[in-house]
Amino acid sequence: MTHTTVPVIFDLDGTLVDPAQGISDGIATALTELGLAVPGKARLDAMIGPKLSHSLVDIAGVPAAQLEEAIRIYRAHYLSTGIAQSRLYPGIRSLLESYVEAGRPIAVATQKPEGLARIVLEHHGIDTCFRFIRGSAADEAAPATGQAGKAGIVAAALADLETLAEADTRHAVMVGDRAQDVAGAAANGLDCIGVGWGFALDGELRAAGAVAIVHSTAALYDTIGGLDPVRTAARLTSDPTADAPNEVHTDGNV
Repeated sequence: MTHTTVPVIFDLDGTLVDPAQGISDGIATALTELGLAVPGKARLDAMIGPKLSHSLVDIAGVPAAQLEEAIRIYRAHYLSTGIAQSRLYPGIRSLLESYVEAGRPIAVATQKPEGLARIVLEHHGIDTCFRFIRGSAADEAAPATGQAGKAGIVAAALADLETLAEADTRHAVMVGDRAQDVAGAAANGLDCIGVGWGFALDGELRAAGAVAIVHSTAALYDTIGGLDPVRTAARLTSDPTADAPNEVHTDGNV
């Protein structure tokens, strides 16, 4: 196993864990109890990834006056039932364990509330793989402070990784399944590899600027590994062109 100190920051829902049924059922339960219309499957899937409060308002049309109650009902359902419905995507456990063995620092940056993210990761027995876990505030209805949204969460994870003497954070990379992940990475000067098994709409990751789009954890492992020597060369030669992501296929066929 090759030792490497280049960190990887992972999104959670749609990247590590398939949460679809648990999240969709929870949202449908909340909307039904509030007497609101439940969107179809495609719109429910589109709500996975962005901040829940934004999705409830922008996609499901929840009135501001009912937002806090909708989140409360959703959270109660998700904790009691939804987490147990979630599943790790194929190959994720082995991928993470290989990085731990190789000494590669890995972290999570998710718009799910941080405490809840820890519960999900613990449920699947992978929480100890991560050096740091960062998420949103517990009160998702509260306005953001500081650097907003995914960018701020990625920034917090990156700052955590920078405290590790062994971590080469100059060449860290993000892995996610939605445009918000790509944008959050870019705001912090990071490339983002998109995963094709999540909830992005057709063309979403490419349009957002993902450096590559992969469709299996084996391809993800190879793509991240392929970026390491490119970035190492850039560091050793100080040649800015050596750090270009063109060394990785970006046609979505990785």
